Amino acid sequence: MEELEQRITELEIQTALQDDLIASLSDTIAKMQQTLDLQQAQMRVLYQKMQDKGANGEREAYSLRDEIPPHY
Repeated sequence: MEELEQRITELEIQTALQDDLIASLSDTIAKMQQTLDLQQAQMRVLYQKMQDKGANGEREAYSLRDEIPPHY
């Protein structure tokens, strides 16, 4: 009987540890999703800038050097 109680206790401990791990992984995934959403928004902005620059009739390729502030 004591052995059975010990096994049950060990299973309860394992379940508690797994619950903590699952919660931690869930938080990590949520943070990664936020980061991915931000990166996608930034990519949309850059893509729109490239489209706008091309729509102005300019034949030059878009360059990040065009974005350097004048004090550099």
